[in-house]
Amino acid sequence: MGGGLLVAGTTSDAGKSVVTAGICRWLVRKGVKVAPFKAQNMSLNSFVTREGAEIGRAQAMQAQAARVEPTALMNPVLLKPGSDRSSQVVLMGKPVGEMSARGYHGGRQEALLGTVTDCLRELRGTYDAVICEGAGSPAEINLRRTDIVNMGIARAARFPVVVVGDIDRGGVFASFFGTTALLSREDQELVAGYLVNKFRGDVSLLEPGLDMLEGLTGRRTYGVLPFAHGLGIDEEDGLRVSLRGAVRESVVAPPVGEDVLRVAVCAVPLMSNFTDVDALAAEPGVVVRFVDRAEELVDADLVIVPGTRGTVKALEWLRERGLAGALARRAAEGRPVLGVCGGFQLLGERIEDDVESKAGSVDGLGLLPVRVRFAVEKTLARPVGSALGEPVEGYEIHHGVAEVLDGDAFISDDNGHSLDGCRVGSVWGTHWHGSLESDAFRRAFLREVAAAAGRRFVPAPDTSFEALREEQLDRLGDLIEEHADTDALLRLIESGAPSGLPFIAPGAPA
Repeated sequence: MGGGLLVAGTTSDAGKSVVTAGICRWLVRKGVKVAPFKAQNMSLNSFVTREGAEIGRAQAMQAQAARVEPTALMNPVLLKPGSDRSSQVVLMGKPVGEMSARGYHGGRQEALLGTVTDCLRELRGTYDAVICEGAGSPAEINLRRTDIVNMGIARAARFPVVVVGDIDRGGVFASFFGTTALLSREDQELVAGYLVNKFRGDVSLLEPGLDMLEGLTGRRTYGVLPFAHGLGIDEEDGLRVSLRGAVRESVVAPPVGEDVLRVAVCAVPLMSNFTDVDALAAEPGVVVRFVDRAEELVDADLVIVPGTRGTVKALEWLRERGLAGALARRAAEGRPVLGVCGGFQLLGERIEDDVESKAGSVDGLGLLPVRVRFAVEKTLARPVGSALGEPVEGYEIHHGVAEVLDGDAFISDDNGHSLDGCRVGSVWGTHWHGSLESDAFRRAFLREVAAAAGRRFVPAPDTSFEALREEQLDRLGDLIEEHADTDALLRLIESGAPSGLPFIAPGAPA
């Protein structure tokens, strides 16, 4: 086939990531060898490939949808925000430094166009089709000159573009029309049409609007995807979503034991890899919510301090909000606390940070006998080991190096030597993201938590997180297959945008 498609959006969070994953799963079920691609991703939710490269977790999820191993080629540029104005730049899976938004868009981004087109060319030479995901909106006219992820990559590859709009937000017709009308004539030539996402109700009531939209733009709508509950697929980023009080979607199944287990996740600033808790939410009888007040920890059976791109900033935030004191009281009472990556680091005694925050020596919460020193080089790994008598695997993404001074080992190798983390009483800490996706370990951990919390909770004996994830990806593929014009999409992927698409005034400003 050798074709491709760019999935753009009218806004951030319009559904580009899940639509891209759904198209990948639909194609691979048809026997097409397909790969996902996102030239540039801004996200704190990342993943480590088997070759030790850091990429956006959404691209790793899309690779799973395509049933291929994720690689750095699929997300050559990853931006990890450290503040409102600067980000760590990760190029081909490795960090290359911090850069301000002005510095990046002022020249560095444009210079990377050759790198991303080389990656796309390599993928196109290996796969039958490449499904690209855009970022934000292609009509961000202030950024078009240096764009390498939306129309910039579509123009370079001559890929047709389908624009996704979230109708649940309202204004989808204006968004489709305005997005197209703010593009240059050359960019508009590649915009083949639209895809409505998150529709509720009777599609027949929407159809007159779709016909009028086609009359105004000369472009058709390739599908109307219904609002689907309980997908639980990795979001690209949590920065755009208010997480206070949000509950991670879980399976609709009663608890196996007599009690449910309540998990509170501290919504720390610059939270990274918050999807670590999705495996807990997949367990029948486990309720996961994000909190930012000390009183919300009182009735929790387990409190998780998640990863963060700003460990010292998160530490200050916990103290300012009284959460630090609440965590200390929990530890003293023997009530369960788990710290993951940055959350593990701030549970320790001392942090020496001349890299991330450049704050120097800072006192930690002192709940674990650990001292942390931030190294310039980032640890990126896919380790395996055992914990609580069960096999466990995960991935590491951190600058902080932990020196464990006392306590019990948390994760060990086959010979019983400590690999990572620490445990003191009912306080655990580990650098390993994704460890709770190991089913047997997760069940063992939840049994320990339930015992310490005094809950008559019993983990389900047969929950497979991997199987649940596959079911979710199949549901995405079903959405495309059942609610999109797949024959027309396939023609787009194979042959490109239709010729003679009309220009919609006024076009991009000069």
